[in-house]
Amino acid sequence: MSGQLPPPYGQIRDQLLRGQVIPFLGAGASFGSRKPKETWWRTAPGDDGDIAFLPTASELADFLATKTSFPADESRELAKVAEYFSAVNGSTPLKQWLQDIFSFKQASGPVHKYLAEVAKKAPLLIVTTNYDDLIEHAFDTAKPQQPYDTVIHVTSPKAGGEVLWHPYGKTPLEVLGKDLLIDLSKITVIYKMHGGMDRSSNPPGQYVITEDDYIDFLTRMTKRAAIPNAFADPFQSRPFLFLGYGLHDWNLRVVLNRIDKEMRRPGEIKSWAIEALSKPLEKKLWEQRNVNVFDGLSLDEFVDKLRTPPDASSAVKP
Repeated sequence: MSGQLPPPYGQIRDQLLRGQVIPFLGAGASFGSRKPKETWWRTAPGDDGDIAFLPTASELADFLATKTSFPADESRELAKVAEYFSAVNGSTPLKQWLQDIFSFKQASGPVHKYLAEVAKKAPLLIVTTNYDDLIEHAFDTAKPQQPYDTVIHVTSPKAGGEVLWHPYGKTPLEVLGKDLLIDLSKITVIYKMHGGMDRSSNPPGQYVITEDDYIDFLTRMTKRAAIPNAFADPFQSRPFLFLGYGLHDWNLRVVLNRIDKEMRRPGEIKSWAIEALSKPLEKKLWEQRNVNVFDGLSLDEFVDKLRTPPDASSAVKP
């Protein structure tokens, strides 16, 4: 962070404790205690191997490419590799691999635990584009356990705007996004925008991962059929806190663009991105969307700063 101002910890913390910030969890939020040079498996996943960590997008792309003999002269973007895997092998084997990998029981990280603690003060709307259930695990293991609903994007080819709503302690329901009725002032909601692994379902979960999946999702956004109506007001009025995203993620930039245009989000709302290792061009593109980018700060360090503000004697800890 040399040469740049620090994030406004006090403002972010105060708004989180009031439930007035929407945290967006990216892949970096799931890295946990993994060190930069450590591999994500101890041997080979799926071949009687032993997964050590959840994979990055590039590692998952390499794995799927190997499993399906992906052409060596093609670039290995995850969406493209997943599209090829699905075309060659079908969508069910792809989902099964994703289920096998993302059901790995990795410990929740500091950011997941912190959000579960914050939710004791005020319900949060938490958005994640990750397929794992680390944020749910943090809520399940909090003391006392924190209630929450999950809302998962449905990726079935026949879907026409449905989401899978899992009310706390009740049976999941598949409903149209426009018909989703949740009082966000009473309960935390974890919205899995790109789907996610489901330990109890068959077929195993919902995933926005192939090129066609992303096209379908973004098409639904232009028709206002992707993001449930219940989330419209907070998406229009609250700042976003991006945690663990690489700013090169064009899919997320497109989502932000649609939110700004379709939901008429006021331009004066400033959001923040933490642990976003970005190039100057990418940083500029995000700043055009009113996102202030803070580079070179780990999520662990960020959470520590939120827990211990400069005037700790006068602050109320979550």
